[in-house]
Order: sequence, then structure tokens, then C-alpha cells
Amino acid sequence: MNLPNALTLLRIFFVPILVAALVQGHVTVNLGFIEVTNEIIALSIFLLAAATDLLDGYLARRWGQITTVGTLLDPIADKLLVSSALVALVEVRVVPAWMTIVVIGREFAISGLRSIAAAEGYIIKASDFGKAKLVAQVVAISLLMLSMRWPDLRTAAIASMWCVVVLSVVSAVLYFRSFWRKVDVQVKRRRRRELLLKQARERHLLKQQPQGPQKKPAKSAGAEGAR
Repeated sequence: MNLPNALTLLRIFFVPILVAALVQGHVTVNLGFIEVTNEIIALSIFLLAAATDLLDGYLARRWGQITTVGTLLDPIADKLLVSSALVALVEVRVVPAWMTIVVIGREFAISGLRSIAAAEGYIIKASDFGKAKLVAQVVAISLLMLSMRWPDLRTAAIASMWCVVVLSVVSAVLYFRSFWRKVDVQVKRRRRRELLLKQARERHLLKQQPQGPQKKPAKSAGAEGAR
């Protein structure tokens, strides 16, 4: 356990609090000088969790504390945060359900591809579209939460969600293409290696086969007549 991994676990801990803040209806917290609604509370939790995503990666690289646990938990925490926020926003009828399905479906599909690639021994790195998609998701979800308080922002929020959907589809296509190329190369190499091994075994078996008795050459008819 180190600080980057603790921040990742903290991001996972924020997920149920975020969902509760979004779906609880109109809740207001009076701080004396200002009243804070549940939408602002949810937005603050979401932005704080997104900030921990940037901070834990930076600290892990800076301090050389990249661990297997952190590598596994970090993408899971990101997907939990984004997926739970979108599902909660669908529940309060702020974002269309089909947009959420596209975004979450993309996340599960890419996770599956990375798992298969890791099992085959290679890593699919995050593309530039994937990083841009993550930034667009944070902006879009923040605008959607703000539109719950200020409806005039709904048009901008839906437009940003369209950007997220487009980036999700494009990045998914790029991931699938990269995955297919690597798998195709891997399959060709495996088949070539299996063919070479098969040929080597066949040559080895031929060398180990016992040689039959040497037959004497038959005498010619002319030699019999000379006798």
C-alpha cells in the first residue's frame, strides 16, 4: 500500500457517495453564508475523484511506485466513476440512456480486448483518442450535473455528450484495429513456428527409423551361363 494506490481506492470509495448525491432529489446543505444543492455536491465529488485520477498516476511515476495492484485498480476505478455517474444521470433523466449504453459498452469492450491482449503477452497502449475521450467525459458529465441546477446549460451538455459518443466510437475502432493487427501477427508467427516444429519432428523421426537388411544384387543370366 502506498499513496498512489490509496488515492485509487479513495476514488472507488467516492462512487457510492456520488450516486447518492445525484439520485437523492432536491437536497440543500446550508453552510451559513451559502446554500449548496445536491447537484453541486455531486459535481464537487466527481471533480475531486477525477483529480485523484491525475494525481495518483503522476505520483506513481514520480516516486517509482508503479505496482501491479495499482495497474489493475486504476482503470477499474476510472470506469466505475464514469459509469456510475452516467447511470445516475440517466436515472434523473438528464442524459439519454442510449448515449450511456454506447459509452459504457465501449469501456467494457476495450477492457475485454486488453485482457485478451495481456493473456497473449502484449499490451495495447492508450491512444490519443482514448485520452481525449476521458477529458471529454469529465467535461460532459460536469456540464450535465450543472444543467440540473441551471437548465440553460442543457444544450451545451448534450452537445458535449455527442462529442463523447463520437470519440468513444472512434477510439474503440482504433483499439480494435490495433488489437486485430497484433493478433494477426501473433497467429501467423505461431503457425509458422508450429510448422517448423512439425517439420523438425518429421526429420528427426526419419533419422531414427532402423535401416532394413541390405539385399544382395541379383546375378545376371550371362554370369550363370559362364559357369
